[in-house]
Amino acid sequence: MALCAAVNTAHAGGLMTNTNYHIAFDRMMARGATFDIDAAYSNPAGTVWGHEGWQLSLNFQKPWQNRDIKLTTTALEKTFEGKASAPIVPALFATYKKDRWAISSMIGIVGSGGFVKYADGVPQYNLMVTNALTKLNQLPGVNTPEGSYTMNSEMKGKQYIYGGQVNFSYKILDCLSAAVGFRANYYDGYYRGHVIAGGHATYGDAATMLIDVDQKGWGFTPIVAANFHMGAFTFAARYEFRTKVNPKNDTNILFADLGSALKAKVAAIPGYGPAALKEMGTALTAAKAPFEDGVRTRYDMPALLAVAAGYEFTPKLRATLEYHFFDDKNAKMANDRQKELKHGTHELLAGVEWDINEKFTISCGGQRTDYGLSDGYEQNTSFACDSWSIGFGGAWNINQQIRLNAGYFCSLYSDYKKATTYGTETYSRTNHVIGLGIDYRF
Repeated sequence: MALCAAVNTAHAGGLMTNTNYHIAFDRMMARGATFDIDAAYSNPAGTVWGHEGWQLSLNFQKPWQNRDIKLTTTALEKTFEGKASAPIVPALFATYKKDRWAISSMIGIVGSGGFVKYADGVPQYNLMVTNALTKLNQLPGVNTPEGSYTMNSEMKGKQYIYGGQVNFSYKILDCLSAAVGFRANYYDGYYRGHVIAGGHATYGDAATMLIDVDQKGWGFTPIVAANFHMGAFTFAARYEFRTKVNPKNDTNILFADLGSALKAKVAAIPGYGPAALKEMGTALTAAKAPFEDGVRTRYDMPALLAVAAGYEFTPKLRATLEYHFFDDKNAKMANDRQKELKHGTHELLAGVEWDINEKFTISCGGQRTDYGLSDGYEQNTSFACDSWSIGFGGAWNINQQIRLNAGYFCSLYSDYKKATTYGTETYSRTNHVIGLGIDYRF
């Protein structure tokens, strides 16, 4: 069912969680030990070592991505191209520090964020209709061989998880601080799709499937963090608790059945027709069940542990090494699909930043993401691919109050091949993000 769980166009992070909000991430990636304004997300406890007074930051990112499924059978080889897109994705940060305490906040798209469209549908639903008609064609007097009808299919979806976060931080010792925070998350998604086997010379539209479902729901995330800072060394840790997200279906259209002429023909076959219709009805009922009005589907955001170590080699050169663990196997998904994962998501990040002079800074970084994927987890309507990501960019201190950030990152994915009863499916992805943001200090 979870077509929209595939919509990760603004994505860097776990299966259901984004980590790229500020442009500093795009250009460096490992930001878990920073004291800059993006620490409001990546290192809340570190804000007590940041700028005294107010800071604001507004960031805009433009992602673009392909999500393709290549189906290979003995009879055909076809690529179902998924075009994922999103408008400009914004994020807003604010911090206020006074002496030993600080308050910080962040508003952004914390999970997924975008749209995906398969103009030719996806193999799962196309083959459901094709196989049903092929099976009926074996009944006496029925003529529905493949090629006797046209296949008109499309699937598309949207998924946004909007989040607003607030943190309270305090410097317990001169070298140690702690923070507590809370994030409210709002889920907004939909599924739209159809599969029509039409144009049959005898039966007209031989089979039709229509889906139009909206989903909305809330989830809430407690957050705790700590930061140790002494001299040139910083060690930071952050833990986000599992977020229960359980949106409810608001079903506008849901229909799946044979065309009336074909249905009447099959029903009239003595000894065959009624049994065949009953079997097909049972299969269609099971296919429609997740889309029924009022049904709830779990899209939990997993617990996240992030730890980072940063070192300032000189006042102008600093580097960070960071690790993320997303506990996906204990975050509920539809039909307990999370149990199919081999392990939770492991991410390793590294980044370096150099101040060329008082005006200009450049940085680069990389990230390795391992989801623990398996054949049982991967589906036409929701799949992931392990990846390497690289990012680079820079910052311009226009004056003492204003900094401009620019960055780019791309993800290099490993294709995932899955053997099925009807052939082989190869899942592949591409992902690029560019961003521009402005920081302002009062």
